[in-house]
Amino acid sequence: MRRRTHRMALADDEFWTPANLPMQNPASSAKIELDKPSETGLGIVLTAAQTDVKKWDALEFKGLVLDLNPKVAIFDCDGTLWGGDSGYGFLAWSLEQGLVSRSTSDWIDNRHRAYRNGQVSEVEICGEMVQVYAGLRDQELRAAAAQYVKEFVHEYIFPEMEDLVSTLRERGTELWAVSSTNRWVVAEGVRDFGIPEERVLASDVRVTDGLITSEIVDVPTGAGKAVALKRVGLPAPDAVFGNSAHDLAMLEMARAAFPVNPTPALLEAAAKNGWGYFRPAAAEGAVHAVEGE
Repeated sequence: MRRRTHRMALADDEFWTPANLPMQNPASSAKIELDKPSETGLGIVLTAAQTDVKKWDALEFKGLVLDLNPKVAIFDCDGTLWGGDSGYGFLAWSLEQGLVSRSTSDWIDNRHRAYRNGQVSEVEICGEMVQVYAGLRDQELRAAAAQYVKEFVHEYIFPEMEDLVSTLRERGTELWAVSSTNRWVVAEGVRDFGIPEERVLASDVRVTDGLITSEIVDVPTGAGKAVALKRVGLPAPDAVFGNSAHDLAMLEMARAAFPVNPTPALLEAAAKNGWGYFRPAAAEGAVHAVEGE
């Protein structure tokens, strides 16, 4: 596998190289101070409603989930099970590794810049971030994802979430992962949580005779997460866990919604819906560059 240096743009005057990009700032939202004022000190101003949302500590959070005794539990991944944006991180890392051509690399770089400027939708960019691998062998991407997750994701798994998922699995809860990050990374990332690949709903393209095509199969983000769950026969799951506004549709369809490490936008929704939230210890006081998938 050839290796080259590639810099993906975050903004006109700010760049991260893949070497330090993937999980540099693992949390997806600023620390929330409940005693006012609403200025976090990190450039994010929270409304009174956002700061008044009930915050659960680790024991309270786990107790609420276990008391529910869910038969089915749905988890977002980036920002919920682990810190950081593994979808964007894997893209930048794979470009550095030379998995795609220079022209394809430049194209997706420009598209991601346009996305950050609001010129490309979330659904479009998440689909294109899997389409760039068309022509490669599925097994090659699986191997690359395994390497990436081992090097850049495992250390940022939230211990409280790992413990909760382990307890639910032991109790016989049916566990699912739903993410707009690519299937290869999500399936590898949740493997140690005991979530099998057949219960992973993620951005995906069709694979024919072992070769990746550019034909989109699914891009579960926003309302698409709820659609994906309904498609597999889960129109009203017992418990749903998510961290951003992209998870709102599936949180709203749940018997019980559990915002984890929520962004300000999700805190606003939590206030309107009467939900509490949990923030893992590793996410306190940190700011993440993106809202998570």
